[in-house]
Amino acid sequence: RRGSHDSSSTKPRKFLINVEETVQAILAQEDTDGDMQITVKDMGPKVLKVGTADSQGFNKYDIRGTYMLANLLQELALAKDYGRRYIIIDEARLNENPVSRLSRMIRYQFWDGLTRRMDANGIEIICNDPKNRGADNTARIYVPYNDDIAYEYYCQVSRDRPHLGLQVVRLPEKITDQFVKDINTKPGILALALHRIPSADPADNSPAAYEPLPFVVPGGRYNEMYGWDSYFEALGLLNDGRLDLAQPMVDHFIYEIEHYGKILNANRSYYLVRSQPPFLTDMALSVYRHLPANTADENKKWLSNAMRAAVKEYHTVWMAEPRLDKRTGLSRFRPGGLGIPPETESTHFDHVLMPHANKIGVTLDEYKDMYNAGTAVSEELDEYFVHDRAVRESGHDTSYRLDKRCADLATIDLNSLLYKYEMDIGNTVRDMFGDKFECVGPDGVTIVQSNSAEWFKRAEDRVRAIDKYCWNEEVGLYFDYDTKQREQSGYESVTGIYALWAQCVPPHRAGRVVETILQKFEVMGGLVCGTEESRGPISLDRPNRQWDYPYGWAPHQIMAWQGLCNYGFQHIAQKVAYRWLLTITRAFVDFNGVVPEKFDVVEMTHLFHVEYGNVGTDFKLVPREGFGWMNSSYQLGLTYLTQHMRRALGTLTPTDVLFNKLATPIGPLTTESTASMSGASSSDEAGNPMAAAALASSH
Repeated sequence: RRGSHDSSSTKPRKFLINVEETVQAILAQEDTDGDMQITVKDMGPKVLKVGTADSQGFNKYDIRGTYMLANLLQELALAKDYGRRYIIIDEARLNENPVSRLSRMIRYQFWDGLTRRMDANGIEIICNDPKNRGADNTARIYVPYNDDIAYEYYCQVSRDRPHLGLQVVRLPEKITDQFVKDINTKPGILALALHRIPSADPADNSPAAYEPLPFVVPGGRYNEMYGWDSYFEALGLLNDGRLDLAQPMVDHFIYEIEHYGKILNANRSYYLVRSQPPFLTDMALSVYRHLPANTADENKKWLSNAMRAAVKEYHTVWMAEPRLDKRTGLSRFRPGGLGIPPETESTHFDHVLMPHANKIGVTLDEYKDMYNAGTAVSEELDEYFVHDRAVRESGHDTSYRLDKRCADLATIDLNSLLYKYEMDIGNTVRDMFGDKFECVGPDGVTIVQSNSAEWFKRAEDRVRAIDKYCWNEEVGLYFDYDTKQREQSGYESVTGIYALWAQCVPPHRAGRVVETILQKFEVMGGLVCGTEESRGPISLDRPNRQWDYPYGWAPHQIMAWQGLCNYGFQHIAQKVAYRWLLTITRAFVDFNGVVPEKFDVVEMTHLFHVEYGNVGTDFKLVPREGFGWMNSSYQLGLTYLTQHMRRALGTLTPTDVLFNKLATPIGPLTTESTASMSGASSSDEAGNPMAAAALASSH
């Protein structure tokens, strides 16, 4: 009836809504595929009448379109969380600019949704995670042999919550590959750093109280802290003013290096022999720049602890055999480990193991037990699993770039990261600690006085080796180097951008590198992992891998933007960033606020079938976490855009339409320098004349 339908209004509308009733109405009418989301794939009428607040719900107004209906569903789901039966909601909340809405949700909702803490409540959740239970269904936490405080803390948790059946187990002082294999049937979470709670009363002589520090996980299904994910998450957290989460994550890494000997792939028992790409120096420096100015002495002490940990990791993990290739002086992803990696699905390696089982006439399950026990010996399988574990340590699991060869590759990404370590440590020792820094020496044990010249010399040596073994003048790109075959891999990978990020590309070569990267890897939705030609043909017997063409990932985008800016290509960084942000924003608008783990950046979609699926897409009613480094990439990416670009992004203006209208390089950024956001150091010439001279003299 015309009289009860509010078709127009001169003031902002507010709606009075029955929460549960309206949720059911939306789902019944609009959710035609039954996934508890409202997306462009649903075939409903895409219009719902709701009552206006001014009329106490009598006059109706049409909420139209996928985006507004999905936003209404999300707001109602959040209201249900708070037990609300009725809410008044502004129309502006439903048609909110998608850029502002997503950025707001990341800042105020998603980070908290991804935050974990290994206190009693957190342990309760972890104990219910099937990854934390073996065949005996026992929940375990492993504690370093010399951390008495953590041991007593978790024993108390076990006593306080006997229903968990939590076993608190001390690790041995020396953790070997054999020990880790032996406890693969008894998996558990690994303890992280505890924080002493300061007493409010200085005269209080009661025993000190401790609590576990928080950390951010990659996605909603995770309960453990991951290695390189944490670096990119920390950048986004710092951008959003969450120093309270970013700094403890560095503290956890310091703890891991001290007690487990490395930054772990993640803090689970089967990862004790495996690391991940090293980012600690830049992560610590980024946090340090955000510490309050009124605690300068405390800040410096904290930074020194982080740098000492990074030095130890550098010497004992990345510059020690078997990861170090002594002939080239370059490093490889080559973790320890024995047997079949236990963290995969039980059938993951069946196609590899079956021929070996058939060869000796046993069942597949029998062969698995025999191989893990060492009674079935196969050098072929041993080599296969060395490379498989290396792929997982690289973070790029999986890719045909690394398949069956990763442990032999001195990758451009790893060696660029280590160059960054060397420069960061050198600059910090010189600028912060008077060019004298007490830390462990190359043997990882002896305490030495280190100075910046040592670290700049290491950086100089590495950049010469990168130039000799990884640079391809004909192609204009950096490649991985196969230390076994003594040749470049030939796989064209976007990881060549790491050299720009770390600033180990000589200035005269930067333009050539940028030109090649754009030519080979820039696609409609951002930067793709590799070229289609390098990936090769795909079939049922040779399925796609998630770190190959046509997929794009947040870490590569974030590092590319900063790498481009390091060499003065800000206008290109803005365009590439816009492509990626548009991909995220389109999915957010069309698919009920989804923020997935990765994208097919060629087709600009998150809907595809690939190994391990696409984390972050399977939620009901409202997204609550997004995905860690994807959240960061959105927040950081926005800092590269002008206000004009941000407005265009909010209307989903195609990249080429926007940038073809801009005849000149694009103007200033909307926030402080992105270099200060990511923690990038100054240029080689300014930051370290010695390294700059070495670069110049070697070309």
